[in-house]
Amino acid sequence: QVQLVESGGGTVQAGGSLSLSCVASGHTFSVYTMGWFRQAPGKEREFVAAVDWGGNTYHGDLVGGRFTISRNSAKDTVYLQMSSLKPEDTAIYYCAADARDYPTGYYIMNGMEYWGKGTLVTVSS
Repeated sequence: QVQLVESGGGTVQAGGSLSLSCVASGHTFSVYTMGWFRQAPGKEREFVAAVDWGGNTYHGDLVGGRFTISRNSAKDTVYLQMSSLKPEDTAIYYCAADARDYPTGYYIMNGMEYWGKGTLVTVSS
C-alpha cells in the first residue's frame, strides 16, 4: 500500500501562482507513475499531469503551459507548480500514484491505484 498526503492548497487571485506538494509513504518502491487530478464542484474528475519513473512528464490540455509537474524520487515527492491561475482552475486537487506500468492514456481514462485526500485550490476573480 502507498499513502499520499498533499499540501500547498489555498486561495489565490486570478493570474497568481501556487505550488502543491505530495509526499508518498509505504511501499513507495513500487510506485511507477505519480500524478495530479482535480475535481471542481459539480464536475467530473479530470487529469492534470503525470510523471513516470523515468521523469517523463505529461500535462493535460487545459493546463499545459501553465502548470508543471516534477518529481523528486529520492524524497518520494511530486510537485505541481501552477501559474497564470484562472477561476476555472478552482477545484480539489488530488495526488495519485500507480505501481503499474501503463500508458498515460490509461491513467487519464481510469485514474490511478492510490489517492490522497485532496487539497482545495480556490482562484478568485
